[in-house]
Amino acid sequence: MKIGIFDSGLGGLIMTKALVLALPEYDHAYLGDTANLPYGARSAEQVCELTTRCVDWLFREQDCALVVIACNTATIAALEYLQAEYLPANFPERCIVGIVAPTMEAVASGGFARVGLIATEGTVKSGVYERELRKLSPDTSVTSLATPLLVPLVENGGDKYAPAVIADYVEPLADVDALVLGCTHYPHYKKLFAQQLPKATIISQDEIIPASLSAYLDQHKDLEAKLSRGGKRFFGITDIAGSYLTQAERIFGGKLDVARVVISA
Repeated sequence: MKIGIFDSGLGGLIMTKALVLALPEYDHAYLGDTANLPYGARSAEQVCELTTRCVDWLFREQDCALVVIACNTATIAALEYLQAEYLPANFPERCIVGIVAPTMEAVASGGFARVGLIATEGTVKSGVYERELRKLSPDTSVTSLATPLLVPLVENGGDKYAPAVIADYVEPLADVDALVLGCTHYPHYKKLFAQQLPKATIISQDEIIPASLSAYLDQHKDLEAKLSRGGKRFFGITDIAGSYLTQAERIFGGKLDVARVVISA
């Protein structure tokens, strides 16, 4: 059985690469819902519905024992439902994990006084990061900004425009001690963020989640024992249009065999 990684688009390939490097012995299956990108501007109800369909496909068609929802918007909109209702009714022996809680634990452990969060509109509107951090570190202040132009830049190869866009976005965050990249597309530009905010610690989920997942597997030996160890990789997206394959290889950093998959309603 495989480790599944789901994201709303190609940005999840950044997380997939990090997980493959950290846990290379296991089989992995990645699914990006490029047909319905971006999730950040959709309603929570629609994001939950789309996420559920894609997670179900990973379980049924790729035989995943565990699925990582490598999308902040999908984690916030769907994880609670998936864990509390979908899994018990459909796959009670399997697991789904998100990426928000491990990220907030990493932020809280840093002891930062002022934290900036950049994310999709849906993630920022939810207020989840602020609420979770308030529980873990009540004295930390959080400034959240929606940065909707970054996902299209990553997905469409707009790197040459990124420096100007990022400089404009981070201007209100000049005094933060740490900047949370609250979208799995954003690590693609973490060097640019570091250049723009040289005094801030950049908190990037591709550096946090692999260690978190490894620890999770250590704590759940029954689940870990189900995982196959062939080092096999599957890469699927729900729509292949234009330069998507080229962009996928650019984001992942190597040659990929990407399949188009159809998700039933």
